[in-house]
Amino acid sequence: MHPPDPRRPAPPEGEPRHPARPRPDARPPRGGRRRAEDRPAGHAPDPSPGSELDHTAPIGPPVRPGPGETGRRAARRRAEEDDAPAPGDPSSWADCPATTGGPEQATGDRQDHGHGHGHGHGAATPAGRRVRNLLVALLVPCALATLAGVALLWPGQIPEPDLPPTQQVHGDVTAVQVADCAPGSGDGACTGVTVTMTDGPRSGRELVQLVPNEPSSPRFTVGDPVSLAWSGGNPDEAGSYQLNDFQRSSALAWLAAAFALSVVLLGRLRGLAALVGLLLSFAVLLWFVLPSILSGNPPLAVAVTGACLIMFAVLYLTHGFSARTSCAVLGTLASLALIGVLGSAFTAAARLTGLDDTTANLIGTLGPGVPIDPRGLVLAGLVIGALGALDDVTVTQASAVWELGAANPGLGARELFTAGMRIGRDHVASAVNTLVLAYAGAALPLLLLFTVAAGGVSEVLTSQDVATEIVRTLVGSIGLVAAVPVTTGLAALVVARR
Repeated sequence: MHPPDPRRPAPPEGEPRHPARPRPDARPPRGGRRRAEDRPAGHAPDPSPGSELDHTAPIGPPVRPGPGETGRRAARRRAEEDDAPAPGDPSSWADCPATTGGPEQATGDRQDHGHGHGHGHGAATPAGRRVRNLLVALLVPCALATLAGVALLWPGQIPEPDLPPTQQVHGDVTAVQVADCAPGSGDGACTGVTVTMTDGPRSGRELVQLVPNEPSSPRFTVGDPVSLAWSGGNPDEAGSYQLNDFQRSSALAWLAAAFALSVVLLGRLRGLAALVGLLLSFAVLLWFVLPSILSGNPPLAVAVTGACLIMFAVLYLTHGFSARTSCAVLGTLASLALIGVLGSAFTAAARLTGLDDTTANLIGTLGPGVPIDPRGLVLAGLVIGALGALDDVTVTQASAVWELGAANPGLGARELFTAGMRIGRDHVASAVNTLVLAYAGAALPLLLLFTVAAGGVSEVLTSQDVATEIVRTLVGSIGLVAAVPVTTGLAALVVARR
């Protein structure tokens, strides 16, 4: 015990001789601050100077973590000592009555209160009721029109073709040797291919086919699985069969399995939904579009109806029932309508007949009893071919605007549209190039043929087959370009009014 210092006055009775020194990490009290339990129920914090939300008030020194304590735990300890909600504590949401729904609701209401919280937020809030009602009012008539079109254009009885169809039978190549095209000619200009049949009327027995040694003839080796066309004649005569192609089902099945596995591994449930949507697209094409055209219905009307049906089913199945998907659907509908109008106008202006070799063979096989519109087939292929690229563009644009709105909820419709269009310009540039290269790659042998046979570039570009591909490419590209501002504008209006 040290003797009392006579120079220091004694403290009043009842008070400690040595008052406690303030901790170096203690934060000085703020003026006008009230404890959380002293606030009235439902009271919103007052953002006036000196209040709890006065960010200009002095802030104490940083918290030094104690032994074995992280910086986050130290901040939470100091918040508890100051009787304030800790950062990230859900109890801090209760300070704002309009944000009691949690972080997702707080994201949409942050601007109305003039302050933010230190906790993280989830996904952007969905569209409001008025916006949803407007989208429903726009989409329901389109969906009903699509269903009405399916009912009116449903395939009827497909007529029998004039030429009897050939039946495909299968076998394996067991021997290959040089042979004469005519017995005893000695020219050796053909190849004798021995095939062991695996199905059909000669299953289990061998059959010899002569294949001419020409550049356009395929080359067969032992062990190749092949297919033959059987005319239905005498099964014991070699002339009733024609060796025409290889079997590819095994290779295609493995490729399809690898594709499905890669999509599911990357997209998970969304990828699985995309695969289901792909199967639905094939189902619509095989069970509605093709039979309906063969039944004599207008190809353009069938293609537009089938494209709308695919669009509604695939987009909502893959991306869910939301305002974002609805914006993509509306943008796709508007672009499909534009493509149909422009395609009809320019196929007529360019006098495209659609009578290429494949269409001519189809008309010859079906005979005069089945009315086929060749120009309508060109338009139908244009609409269906552009649908896949349109879905890509519209979904990407709608998602981009939604993410921009979630990243900065303060952006208005004009700012969202401007930012989305910057993304859309890059997307359109790449999508148009992709569409052009896709058509060029599909018609590459045709382009080579016309380059060699025709007299110059102008003759090649204005020929029937090449001009058809040019119209498809340019009209589809115009539809892609139009889809970007339409979809971006719709999405910007919806996001700005969430």
